[in-house]
Amino acid sequence: MQDSQLVDPFGRRITYLRLSVTDRCDFRCTYCMSEDMVFAPRAQILTLEELYAVADAFIGLGVRRIRVTGGEPLVRKGLPSLLARLGAREELEDLAITTNGSQLHSMATTLREAGVRRLNISLDSLKPERFAEFTRRDKLDQVLDGIEAARQAGFKRIKINSVIQKGRNDDEVADLVAFAVARGLDISFIEEMPLGSVSSHQREITFCSSEEVRERIEQRYQLVRSNHATGGPSRYWQVAGSETQVGFISPHSNNFCGSCNRVRVTAEGKLVLCLGDEGALDLKSLIRRHPGDSERLRDALMMALQLKPEKHHFRTDEQVQVVRFMSMTGG
Repeated sequence: MQDSQLVDPFGRRITYLRLSVTDRCDFRCTYCMSEDMVFAPRAQILTLEELYAVADAFIGLGVRRIRVTGGEPLVRKGLPSLLARLGAREELEDLAITTNGSQLHSMATTLREAGVRRLNISLDSLKPERFAEFTRRDKLDQVLDGIEAARQAGFKRIKINSVIQKGRNDDEVADLVAFAVARGLDISFIEEMPLGSVSSHQREITFCSSEEVRERIEQRYQLVRSNHATGGPSRYWQVAGSETQVGFISPHSNNFCGSCNRVRVTAEGKLVLCLGDEGALDLKSLIRRHPGDSERLRDALMMALQLKPEKHHFRTDEQVQVVRFMSMTGG
């Protein structure tokens, strides 16, 4: 297949799109959104046809991996039809979804049949009360049932994503690995990113580095360096004696910008070139002014790539640098 035509000023080729299909979610995770979140009016959200047009333009320019995100993508009505269209695209090497798992008990088989190949499922605690504190919803059992449903549906790779915070859930790191190993899952541990203003904790106090997380794991498990790769920013180790890959996403302690191969499109049609930058291109206005003009859309994407910054500048010891919440951008 041809190389991507999306090349930024630093020579990085964009082959990976994270496509948000909704800003809505049935959880209210404390690091992701506020309890009284104000969502975009539905008329401002891209239609399924517009989402496909965006994806089609990216595929035509050489993108080979698409991850569907939210909010919580599985609350988007009609999503399986979009996934089936994307799943039928032979050019795509990977179609994946990031989900909180709440809807998987009823949707896992549908997703698999639509062509979704991989799932990332957010899970920050195995303790019901703590899970409810993090998500502001008492639905741990529902998520665990969803994970089991995904396993039974036959997904090739299922990965747990855990945001670790010191003094809040860092004592569960080894238990989360044990959960993954027992079920043949992968797991990635994520340093919290300073997106949006939070009131539940002080990020400079709760920051837990990937190195600290790895040290906790190695008190119970042997980790071996791995060549496993999914196209994202995780750096992987393997739990010795198992198939479980343990990834570390380290935007603070081990900046991964030099190999960045991805951009994001929000549910409102904003092209976000860097998660740590407020700049964005309004694709929705272009699409609605010129419906069906795929060439104009592709030209706009190629031009926008020239504005992609070299790297983000996340810090843990100062005020919020990016005012939008993660739920507004897509995972």
